[in-house]
Amino acid sequence: MNVQTVMAELKAKGSEGIKKILLKHGVKEPFFGVRVEDLKVIQKKIKKDYQLSKELYATGNADAMYLAGLIADENKMTKKDLSGWVKLAISTNISEYTVPWIAAESRFGFELAMEWIEAKEAFIVAAGWSTLSSLVAIKPDTELNIQSLKDLLTRVEHNIHKADNRVRQKMNSFIIAVGSYVTSLTDFAIIISKKIGPVQVVMDGTACKVPNAVDYIKKVKDRGSLGKKKKMARC
Repeated sequence: MNVQTVMAELKAKGSEGIKKILLKHGVKEPFFGVRVEDLKVIQKKIKKDYQLSKELYATGNADAMYLAGLIADENKMTKKDLSGWVKLAISTNISEYTVPWIAAESRFGFELAMEWIEAKEAFIVAAGWSTLSSLVAIKPDTELNIQSLKDLLTRVEHNIHKADNRVRQKMNSFIIAVGSYVTSLTDFAIIISKKIGPVQVVMDGTACKVPNAVDYIKKVKDRGSLGKKKKMARC
């Protein structure tokens, strides 16, 4: 498949109903409103294709950009590729999921995440925190810098309440991810969450809620899943 045939298929699968929902969740035009399950059908036909993923992402169409992440070859993605991708990730599904997933699966995940959380643009900062969350979910603890993660939790404690709306949400998710996937930091993540207290995030009229990190980590512990890593970040 080439970019023209993929774009035609995406257009055919677009839905105005899905589009209205995605607009409320921060997805920005242009896009067709394609269901994720339909994107995955196309993904299965393509599998991984480094060049096609770059071409799809470059269209600026949010559906195509999401699909680009699904078919991206994490082993071929360069730091330059990922740095370019994050700058174009103005839709929340791209900045908070697609780009972080591939960054975390690449060789440059931690390096880029630490750069991105220092950015001026809130959507790039959110991408950085999301990348960190994906990293702790998929990397063995032996490949993680535990002290750096502990320092980042402390950074969240000091900055979360004055951070941008979406960044607050992703910082909260980072606490949950560290507490759930890095057992040596579970207790510390809970302590940090208790110090922070409730995290307020404006959800723009959607039904989404910000999970309480302490409660969420407890649920993970109760089902015996603490420290159980995922095979890959993207889903």
